[in-house]
Amino acid sequence: MSLAGELVTETFEYDGGRQVTVYVPADRPEAVVFAGDGELIAQWGGDLEAADVPSTAIIGVHRPADETLRLREYSPGFEPERFSAHERFFGEDVGQWARSRFGVALPAERTAVCGVSAGGELALAMGLQHPDVYGTVLCASPGGGYRPPAAMPSSLPRTYLVAGTLEPFFLRNATRWADALRDAGADVMLNERVGSHGDAFWREEFPLMVAWAFGR
Repeated sequence: MSLAGELVTETFEYDGGRQVTVYVPADRPEAVVFAGDGELIAQWGGDLEAADVPSTAIIGVHRPADETLRLREYSPGFEPERFSAHERFFGEDVGQWARSRFGVALPAERTAVCGVSAGGELALAMGLQHPDVYGTVLCASPGGGYRPPAAMPSSLPRTYLVAGTLEPFFLRNATRWADALRDAGADVMLNERVGSHGDAFWREEFPLMVAWAFGR
């Protein structure tokens, strides 16, 4: 796919050298999506060009190569110190860099955090802990390592959850989160459709998620 926008990758010192790939739309960004698994999700920027959505930048923080380390970074319960270090890098270091470098100093209602699978847990955690920064959570097929807290924060982001009928474990996780967030008074969209766990399923949903988040 040829992109009207461009992809920019930079390496940060975090964890011995961690890359961030940014999809910079052709027009000035009116909205921004921060994402884990950034080497994957930043590539989906081109899909937004054909969709009826505002000009949207994607700030994609790459995952570590080791899947075990990814889970410890993305889900708060496994190794809290590692999660907190990544949370600061993702939210503070990358956030400040993106605002100064790409001009995406946007209010929470124009800022989303996105993730798939274990990255969906990261998106939920970042959204619940920083609703003043990320007004919307876009979460596909979340893993089960991070579950709704017994006491929800008083301020909650809008949340779009999607999972496939062919991935019942992840559909149960998404439904659990949708129920808990709705019970706490959050604005929630849960899309359950035929599909299995994987990039093609998530990528197809991504423009719908962004449209729900930012409208026109």
